[in-house]
Amino acid sequence: MDRRDFIRISAAGAATAGLASCAPKTKNAAAAESLDTSISGEMLQNYPGIGVLGYGCMRWPMTRDAEGKEVIDQEKVNAMVDKALEHGVNYFDTSPVYLRGESERASAIALNRHPRDKWLLATKLSNFADGSYDNSILMYRRSLETFQTDYIDYYLLHAIHSSQDFKDRFEGTGILPFLLKEREAGRIRKLGFSIHSQQEGFETMMAAHEKYHWDFVQIQMNYLDWTHAGGRNINAKYLYEELAARDIPVVIMEPLRGGSLGSLPKRLSEQLKAIEPDRSIASWAFRFCGSFPKVLTALSGMTYMEHLNDNLHTFCNFKPLSESEFELLEKIADEHTRFPLVGCTGCQYCMPCPYGIDIPGVFRFYDDSITEGTYVSGPEQEKYARARRLYLASYSETVESVRQADHCISCGQCAPHCPQHIRIPRELRRIDAYIESLKQETL
Repeated sequence: MDRRDFIRISAAGAATAGLASCAPKTKNAAAAESLDTSISGEMLQNYPGIGVLGYGCMRWPMTRDAEGKEVIDQEKVNAMVDKALEHGVNYFDTSPVYLRGESERASAIALNRHPRDKWLLATKLSNFADGSYDNSILMYRRSLETFQTDYIDYYLLHAIHSSQDFKDRFEGTGILPFLLKEREAGRIRKLGFSIHSQQEGFETMMAAHEKYHWDFVQIQMNYLDWTHAGGRNINAKYLYEELAARDIPVVIMEPLRGGSLGSLPKRLSEQLKAIEPDRSIASWAFRFCGSFPKVLTALSGMTYMEHLNDNLHTFCNFKPLSESEFELLEKIADEHTRFPLVGCTGCQYCMPCPYGIDIPGVFRFYDDSITEGTYVSGPEQEKYARARRLYLASYSETVESVRQADHCISCGQCAPHCPQHIRIPRELRRIDAYIESLKQETL
């Protein structure tokens, strides 16, 4: 698909899409208090009845209970779910393993305050630790029990890595025939799988499509991964086009690449602000995803109400990318690859670290310092001494000293679990060397 075909097809998809009202329909006082009346218009739908903006329930807001333990802030979750539903967001994606196993519970509490036919449940068979038939059955039934429902709208084989992984966790255990029978009985409405960007695993699953008839597929897709996936990852362009050719609806994860496309380096963000000064940088990434007609929904892990508000502004009265805007994002993606970013998306699959390192936290701090311009380049930098002190103080404040990069012993247990194929021990050593050079003033 060349650029002109992309623009022609995406524009047609936006023009003919079914629409769900985003007009306020207050259901309770909490919803009324959270309502942003400046959001109006229609929620984009590429498939009837499903908002293209979907809710990723992996990053719910957290708070601390009376004992100081970190827990999900249920009150905020409820308020955001209320507002999302009022404005046409009705696809909610979770997993039994998200947020230390608490995401499903918190999502269920919020969603079950609304009629079952008003929301779509997407959850996963996340049988990484134990892929046995019995454990897989137990995990599936617990999801039904947690949500107090007798069916799951979208059920995913979670994070396929390779043909061997597919065989070990699903095809070779007998669980897949069971799931197919559950689909036939209507207790699973749609059956699919998620995969980040592993080509061998993707090709295996496509070869199995004729046998299993996947109803949808969840892939990592954004304007950076479109043609710049890097490393051993395969470009999202290939994944999307292969699925589109088979008429398989696409669910998008990581539309912001772990948040990195919501906060670009200054010289890149200025190019976008020059065209749309009143829109957020993140809105460009979501407009990219929404411009493809085979996208069922694009998941956003909206932790705060401001994230939800911003995304609603993008998807209500949606504006597809023009050809020139698409070309600009390609150019920005090309420039973005030249920055020394780690590229962590914060998925937490590498955690917990046996030595207590906050791997995503270390990577997030480092990448944010580059995109936000606080990275210390050297003594020639203006106000170097002050910048150096602030950087080290900020690092210690953001990441506990006992969880910093210098505690890595390169055991390598984390690396096989990274869907981005980041060489985690190497990156931790690189960051630790940089931090140490700032401490010793030898940069």
